[in-house]
Amino acid sequence: MAYWLIKSEPSVYPFDQLVKDKKTCWDGVRNYAARIHLRAMKKGDEAFFYHSNEGMEIVGIAKIVKEAYQDPTTTDDAWVAVDVAPVRKLKNPVKHASIKAEPSLAQMALMRLSRLSVQPVTEVEWEKILKMAGEK
Repeated sequence: MAYWLIKSEPSVYPFDQLVKDKKTCWDGVRNYAARIHLRAMKKGDEAFFYHSNEGMEIVGIAKIVKEAYQDPTTTDDAWVAVDVAPVRKLKNPVKHASIKAEPSLAQMALMRLSRLSVQPVTEVEWEKILKMAGEK
């Protein structure tokens, strides 16, 4: 299983809405690097759900439930979407400032490529974030 981080502004699509919807299409991504990551996602992979711009924190965990397919928001077949479903809300959201302050997370894509909306997370980073959230 691989780990990822997906971003959404809470005023656009918050984690609580994903919980309410039970599943959503993660579409509209128009960044080449993010597209590579969407194409690499496999059913069963998990992703941190990050509230960007407002809040700037990891608030929950989602699971990839459908692998890459033609993004329904465009006719250009170069762009893909995946379906995600909620796993759980984190006990304690992990703020961007806390991640930035943790030396072991200095190389995390969130710190190096902060604008990238879909990014990989290593297993070590995943475990550290879960610990910071009080999950382990």
